Amino acid sequence: MSYKRMNRPRAKTGNWNEDMIIEEEAMREYFEKKEKGELLVQRVDFLKENILRPVDLSVSNDGQLHFGDTVMLVNIGGENRQFSSLSINADINSVTKTPSPGIKAPCGVSAGGGIEPCVRTALIITSVDGSPEGSTLCFDQFFALRTTGGFARGLYLTSDLQGFQKYAKKSGFQEVYLDDSTSFLSWWKIVHFDPQERLEYEGQPVPANEKVLIIHCKTNQALAVLGDQLLWTAHGKEYEVTTHTFLDSHKAEQDANHWIMCTSDPAGDGLVLLRSFQPLAKDQQLT
Repeated sequence: MSYKRMNRPRAKTGNWNEDMIIEEEAMREYFEKKEKGELLVQRVDFLKENILRPVDLSVSNDGQLHFGDTVMLVNIGGENRQFSSLSINADINSVTKTPSPGIKAPCGVSAGGGIEPCVRTALIITSVDGSPEGSTLCFDQFFALRTTGGFARGLYLTSDLQGFQKYAKKSGFQEVYLDDSTSFLSWWKIVHFDPQERLEYEGQPVPANEKVLIIHCKTNQALAVLGDQLLWTAHGKEYEVTTHTFLDSHKAEQDANHWIMCTSDPAGDGLVLLRSFQPLAKDQQLT
């Protein structure tokens, strides 16, 4: 008795029609997202293209900081930290395209190894007491720090007392973030890094490109970089930024609280900071 094959080798079996419809629907969805720029790779590229766009820092011809200056906040590192700059910590979920492309508030911050002036690292010294733009910023004078306009949306560096639901994710100290409105929570002041000379500098102009402490006005805590608290960001491994004063045995603030507000060189040779601290800037990436 001969055996007769009932189905051809290429015969479709099972729920082949349903599988084909699902595959066609997936392809249609893929091309629709691609056309709208909503694919994951497109969203990542869009974020990096906008947030890493170069920004020109202000030039300080008199060596001092002024209201309206665009600066970069840099910590030159310590025993457990490398050279880092305060940066916008935005991922693809932090970006909106309506009504125009930009970062949604609130948005986190971190300290990254990249020290190139760009949208991610540039901050503008902003008056909160009516001081005119271009006037000199003085020690102990209140001011705000905001991001550039456009994609960065002009958000203000903000902090507040930690609570059960509001604290830095890694350390549990005060959270530092960017918000879209200015209030007493976004007011800061600069004091001299040496406690023994602090009183002598009250009311004096703040020099650019020198170590200072940046104090949160409401809580009186100093802005800090935590070398032992690492965050995974869209730009790699970076340090957590918080508002907490770290004192040594002599009651002086430790280098985690030391910041340099960087400006450009009047001669057009880039950052003054890089020339002054070149040995510390060779390895800019966290490992």
